[in-house]
Amino acid sequence: MSSEKTEKKKKTKKAEGDSSSGSGKTKKRAQRATSNVFSMFDQRQVQEFKEAFTLIDQDRDGFISKEDLAGMFDSLGRTAKDTELDEMLSEAPGPLNFTMFLQLFGERFSGSDPEDAILNAFKLFDPEATGAVDAKKLKELIQGIGDRFDKKEVEQLFQNAPVTKGKFDYKAYAHTLTHGEEELEQS
Repeated sequence: MSSEKTEKKKKTKKAEGDSSSGSGKTKKRAQRATSNVFSMFDQRQVQEFKEAFTLIDQDRDGFISKEDLAGMFDSLGRTAKDTELDEMLSEAPGPLNFTMFLQLFGERFSGSDPEDAILNAFKLFDPEATGAVDAKKLKELIQGIGDRFDKKEVEQLFQNAPVTKGKFDYKAYAHTLTHGEEELEQS
């Protein structure tokens, strides 16, 4: 009888050992890597990235494909070349799911200035890199794409916006957002 108890204890210990090594260890590593990605951003940022990911993932399969990217560019009124789309997707070492999406942005934003991030977002609408975009077109875009602004929000945004001759100066706007109006006036 004591040999049966001894045998059961050995099997129990072996089973416990198996769960801490092998697939259990892999799960721990995957969780740790995932949690590191999520710790790079605060909860609000993660939610904003999730919304952006959802907008891009047009077929809602949990992965961003070439077709998803092309559709996103089309919705912005810009046609992207196949080579450009392939280049974007090749930045990810594997399928582009939400965790990988966050990882890529984390790598891009680590050490980067928030002002640079804002400027890069506006540059999508400024292919000639003039530092300004058509104010009327910008209003249409922010009211019609993604987390749409309502009329009151658009008015609020443009109330003190740097608009000259129908052009929204996004460089001045980004500087004001990240440094405040007082510093802009002192410059």
